[in-house]
Amino acid sequence: MAVSTWEMRGNRVSLAADRFQMGADMNEQDLRQMIEGVRSGRMDRRSFVRRLAGLGIAAPAATLLLAHSGVAMAQTATQIASTYKATKRGGGGALKVLWWQAVTLLNPHFATGTKDQDGSRIFYEPLAAWDGDGNLKPILAVEIPTRENGGLSADGTSVTWKLKQGVQWHDGKPFTADDVVFNWQYAADPATAAVTSGSYKDIKVEKIDTHTVKVTFETPQPFWADAFVGATGQIIPKHLFQDYTGAKSRDAPTNLKPVGTGPYKFKDFRPGDTVMGEINMNYHVANRPFFDSIEMKGGGDAVSAARAVLQTGEYDFAWNLQVEDEILLRLEKGGRARY
Repeated sequence: MAVSTWEMRGNRVSLAADRFQMGADMNEQDLRQMIEGVRSGRMDRRSFVRRLAGLGIAAPAATLLLAHSGVAMAQTATQIASTYKATKRGGGGALKVLWWQAVTLLNPHFATGTKDQDGSRIFYEPLAAWDGDGNLKPILAVEIPTRENGGLSADGTSVTWKLKQGVQWHDGKPFTADDVVFNWQYAADPATAAVTSGSYKDIKVEKIDTHTVKVTFETPQPFWADAFVGATGQIIPKHLFQDYTGAKSRDAPTNLKPVGTGPYKFKDFRPGDTVMGEINMNYHVANRPFFDSIEMKGGGDAVSAARAVLQTGEYDFAWNLQVEDEILLRLEKGGRARY
């Protein structure tokens, strides 16, 4: 599949057949019919996403394609099924999780793989994130930008984000649009050598007011939810990093002692071993988080990780258990948990 140019005409997305080549089994007319099917309810969103996944288009891109065509993001299966309503912050005790590889640093712009992204995510947050069904959910943003709320431009060249007010960094400083603009400047600077530079180098970010930013693209972008979204969108505080930009970026003390907006505040970090956080009592989401502390341990292999959760109960969760069924069943038998 090759995607080179999207033409935005009025409130419709025009996918030029000679520019958007989706393979022999689907053309532009087929795609439009599928979108209309989702809009009318003849096709469910999951089927649409799966069909495009077979053509090499990831779920987030398929979801944004629907959004550009005026099909609102759906309530997720998790939201529909969940009956749990948090009534207070904390009280859940300690959460202990186990990763194969240990975290080596805690600056998301320098993350060398999932381990560092996940370790940073304990403390830092993006404007929005993807849920299990490929839909965007707001984190530090008030809402997800759409055509209807004026967040997405009709020609596909800009997106405007409205930020939550009252959010504080862990040191009590306010989170504002200045922080978002700084992250763009920080990551886009070649001297910083950020691993996230690909998401920021070809855009322009401007502050509209204290809690609104506008992202402008060089050309129309169907996949606008890249910068400031998901693992690569975690935002670091300007007031602690502004003296450590470009060539000095690796010298920032906060690379190892994060100060974020997330549900947990930094407690301890042993690079190559363990990350620990304690509950943020000023977290901007009401009655969250549930756990009073979190420990993220690294090291070992898949089998030992499975044993630590299923058999000994030493940890509550282990990431990526690529273990044969026979071994998992043996560990479950007489153990303390199930896979």
